[in-house]
Amino acid sequence: MTGDLIPVLWLCGPPGVGKSTLGWEIFTQLTEAGIAAGYADIDQLGMCYPEHSSDPGRHRMKTQNLGAVVANYRASGARCVIVSGVVGPGGPHAGMVPLAAFTVCRLRAGRDELKQRFLGRGGQHHLQQAGLLEAVLSEARAMDASDFADVCVDTSGLPVAEATRLVRERLAGWPVLTGRSRPDEPGPDEGPATAADGPILMLCGPAGVGKSAVGFEVYQRRLRAGSAAAYLDLDQIGFCRPAPAGDPGNHHLKARNLAAVWQAYRAAGAQCLIAVGPVENDAAAKAYAAALPRAAITLCRLRAGADELTRRIMLRGKGGSWPQPGDPLAGQPTAYLLRAAASAAAGAEALECALTGALRIDTDGLSVAEAADVIAARTGWPTTPPL
Repeated sequence: MTGDLIPVLWLCGPPGVGKSTLGWEIFTQLTEAGIAAGYADIDQLGMCYPEHSSDPGRHRMKTQNLGAVVANYRASGARCVIVSGVVGPGGPHAGMVPLAAFTVCRLRAGRDELKQRFLGRGGQHHLQQAGLLEAVLSEARAMDASDFADVCVDTSGLPVAEATRLVRERLAGWPVLTGRSRPDEPGPDEGPATAADGPILMLCGPAGVGKSAVGFEVYQRRLRAGSAAAYLDLDQIGFCRPAPAGDPGNHHLKARNLAAVWQAYRAAGAQCLIAVGPVENDAAAKAYAAALPRAAITLCRLRAGADELTRRIMLRGKGGSWPQPGDPLAGQPTAYLLRAAASAAAGAEALECALTGALRIDTDGLSVAEAADVIAARTGWPTTPPL
């Protein structure tokens, strides 16, 4: 940019109202129209527990990480950014995102519809037992009584396409684009001024192999063991399109964002980080190592045979995983999923030669817990003493 603030649209509202779904749809529409844009789910920038008493809800941490992500998206050519997720008390802390010009859009839905959407996201019995539903409805009532947002859109009874159209209509032409990328902006491959140390476990592999599921199991085990731990999905910090021709996986951008987020987590007391995502070759692996020169990175490549990849991808396409923003498999028809499975199998074979620096972990026939057991046995991770 030429010194102009980058337009940032923040979609907020209670859980289940459709923040991520609508945010991703707006991001997709803008990029398909030829507008360079970025997307971030704010919850993905705060998966670090236990939270510090001085930052309940980790809103300050999330906003700090968002500031780094927005800056890196901007340096990579994005002309606007869409953010979805809960806004902290008083709205976004603009001072922590100095390059951003925020527009806050609050989404709402009627009580019955919000209840239906929220319970549809997981096991109803568990959610009701935990008392989460009433907390969600209470949060919705509090938001309805507030006036912190620039725009409020009621999505009750609306399909995604219609809700998206209404939001964009109410935003009155957002984004207003005022600048273009400068040739002297810092590039996404330049590391941060400082980099955090500490152990990082990176799990990679083809689509459908179980990176997220296994990684999250390892993360939860660290928490149960009493460690302060963090978790990050690399895809969730790389939604910036178009990607450079020389880096179609956006690995240099992801590496800069990973380094920035890990620095914030480490400062908050995190003893270790589990990061998951595609790393297609040794060059991509080196990008992450260069951005984190002080960290002790353990890179594991998960592997599964063609039949097992097909089974897992078909299950994921039918909703057998958490609703990940930007998931290319969720809700796709069978023919599409079968093509994705064939591509994943081919990619798995290519990784055998292209990614030589990773420890191979075979997951055929293993449950998520069993795969996590194998990783622990093979790596002894984490091996670095805690803070």
